[in-house]
Order: sequence, then C-alpha cells, then structure tokens
Amino acid sequence: MGAAVSNWTLANAVSKLGQLGVVSGTGLSHVLVRRLQDGDPGGHVHRALSHFPFPAMVQRILDDYFISGGREADEPYARPVMDKFEGERESEELNIAGNFVEVFLAREGHNNPVGINYLEKIQFPHLPSIYGAMLAGAAVVIMGAGIPLEIPGVMDRFTKHEAASYPVQVQGADKMELARLHFDPADFREPETPGTLLVRPAFFPIVSSGVLAKTLMRRATGSIEGLIVEGSKAGGHNAPPRGAGELDDSGQPVYGPRDEVKLQQIRDLGLPFWLAGTYGSAERLQDAIAEGATGVQVGTAFALCEESGLTLEIRRTLVQQALQGTATIFTDPHASPTGFPFKVALLEGTLSEQEVYEKRRRLCDLGLLRQMYYREDGSIGYRCPAEPAEAYTAKGGDAAATAGRKCLCNALIANVGMPQLRADGQSELPLVTLGDDVDGIARFCRGDNPTFTAADVINVILG
Repeated sequence: MGAAVSNWTLANAVSKLGQLGVVSGTGLSHVLVRRLQDGDPGGHVHRALSHFPFPAMVQRILDDYFISGGREADEPYARPVMDKFEGERESEELNIAGNFVEVFLAREGHNNPVGINYLEKIQFPHLPSIYGAMLAGAAVVIMGAGIPLEIPGVMDRFTKHEAASYPVQVQGADKMELARLHFDPADFREPETPGTLLVRPAFFPIVSSGVLAKTLMRRATGSIEGLIVEGSKAGGHNAPPRGAGELDDSGQPVYGPRDEVKLQQIRDLGLPFWLAGTYGSAERLQDAIAEGATGVQVGTAFALCEESGLTLEIRRTLVQQALQGTATIFTDPHASPTGFPFKVALLEGTLSEQEVYEKRRRLCDLGLLRQMYYREDGSIGYRCPAEPAEAYTAKGGDAAATAGRKCLCNALIANVGMPQLRADGQSELPLVTLGDDVDGIARFCRGDNPTFTAADVINVILG
C-alpha cells in the first residue's frame, strides 16, 4: 500500500486484532531518514533502533540524519544516495535499518505475526531490505508486480546470514538481459552481533493468473507457502490486460474474460490462497471462502482508516467523496514508470489532475524505479521514464515511453505527509492509489462520520 500508507501503526493494530498486519516495504530507507529529520516524533524510530543488532550502523545513521526537534519548515529533506546495482554502503545500511524499524514496531506489544509487502519492480533494495525485515522477525514476505522466482532461495540463505544474489533486468542493445545483485550479510555484521539463526518467513507471491502461479511453484528456488490472487480491481499496480492493450473511451485498459483468474487452477496447486480486489466486505469474504480461499487481502478500507499513514486531509476527503458517491478511481495505463497500469484516485490538488501534473518539473532524485541499461562502453547506466524526457532519450530511451509518466517515488512519500521541498519553494504533491472497493467505504462508517478504525474494518468484514 504505497510507501508507509500501510505503516507500522496500521499493521500493529491489525495484527493485535488477530489478522495479518502487513507493512509496505516500499521506500523504507527514505521514510526512515525523513522521520529522523522530522525529529522522530514519539521517539519510535529511536526505540526500534535501540534493539537493532548493529549499534555502529545505528550511530552512523543518527549522526547523519537525526535532527533533534525536527528540521525547519522551509528546509528540504537531506536525501541519501540512490541505490545502485554495484551496491552502495549507505543506501544498503538504510534499507536494512528501515525495514527492521518498520517490522519491529509493527510487532511491538503482541505475539501475532506481521508481514511485509514488496514490489518486485523495485529491485535494487530487495536483498538488504529482506535481510532487515528478517532481523526484525517478519513472519511473511509478500511480493507482486513481477515474477519473484528467487526470493524463496534468498530467504533460505539469509536464515544462516549467508550471501545471496538476485537477478535484475538490464536493457541491452536489442534485448533485455539479466545481471545479478549481490549482498553478503557478513559485510555488515559487527563483532558483538549475535550469530543466532533467523526464522525464515513464509512467502506469498501475488499472482494474477493460474499460469503464473504454476510457474512460480515449478521454478521457485525455495518453498512457497501461500498465494495472493489479485484481480484488476485491486489498488496499486495491476497486471496488464492480456491481448492488444485496448483502452476504453475514458483511456483505461480494457480487461476481459482472459484476465479472470481460473480459481480451479489455483485450488489444484494445493496451497492456501487469499483473494484480493474488492473483497473488503462480509459478503465477499464468504464468497472467497466458498471458492476455497483461506481468506481475503484488504487494502482500500485500511488505507482510509484512522491508523493509515495517509495524511488526515487526504483520508477525510476521500472518505467524504465515498460517502457522497463521488469517489473516482482511474486505472492509468501510463502513470507508473514500470509500464504496469496503476490505480489513481482522482483528487483535487494532486498529480491525478492533468494541469497539476504538467506544472511539476520532472526530475528523478530518489530512483527507486530506475531502469538499468548498458552504455556503449559496456558499463551500467540508469534511466527512468519519469525523469526529464531529454535526459531519458540522451540515455538511449524511447521518448514515447516518457509520455504521461509520473514520479511515483516522490508522490507516494508525499501521500504520508513527508513531501520534499524544492528550491522554488514548492512541495512535491501526492498521487493516491486506491482500489475500486472505495465505493463500499460507507459500510465502515457510522452515518456521515468519515472516521473509522482498523477494528471497525475487521469487525464489519468478519460480520
């Protein structure tokens, strides 16, 4: 759920109530340093880091980024160096620590499991992020928007603090090629670090077809413990429709019968599975169970509850729209630099408005969704379709790929109240993603009151 929308506060509340609270693993290195620069309100980051097994690393992070009392309102956030294929010590340390902090805080005060959700397309931080989440005791790793065949094997190695690698795509002269990221926990361990084995999380890949599920089961490098079966009505990134990529009159991708998951193929695999995409009601939960599912995954309702990381203004506005029947979700085929369709909530003053989007100066300074390519000399370069078009094309990219692309990295962090301040005094603006289930938000509210909690969501869905 975006970057820190499904944050530790929300996941903690859900897990305490006996369900699986899941934190978003997107951009946690940047979330960590911005919380510290805002003065660490409540001292939560410091409390989590006091349990982190690498104290020298903690001290480096605090020395570099913590501002007692918080930065000045007109002071931009200092940002860490971007993740790189070759490895970058600072960004790797921040990914380890950021993931540890989020999972540790989500697990605090109860003994129930907590999961973490990653986007396969954000490949650079995978290895240090998963290692950090495992150090904190994550019980489940969920991953979508790709085919994460080697994540199970990575987690197997990390239980023993062994080195691991992961394949990433690099655009060659005429085809996509594979290179490998490498990460060795031994490079980060300190003399006083305990050598205890880590618990291996269960792995739940997100699938949109029985064929993909079968491929993962057959070719994964380790065990898969369950499946999240997600349809095109779910928020965030959707799998592209099969076929010619037809758009409807409003410019949204057209999904048809070929895109419907054949649940018998999923049942035949014999794994527990959860259905996602407009399953946030008691009736839909029962429908899922009748289909053989273990349960459902719910995003939109929790994104709009009080414990969500979305800013109060965004949450209240979207809930009011839902109550008035005016909430609109647009499946944008171009917004995401990944090329996957991306669900966008139409909201005034955000990048969902064309005129607002066009006024933003394009730049790429977080780089989570950068693509790798081979330069003429054989070295690896980085480019993003959401960066300035002239910069992208100068790196050999196709200008057509830049049309309509939005900087999700900056926008998603702006959603949770930590927007970057630019030199012209303007702040980065939000771009909110929700699923089609926003139409049913009224079921969680009491009359016209736009306030509801994670407990309200769970109580309604469980009937």
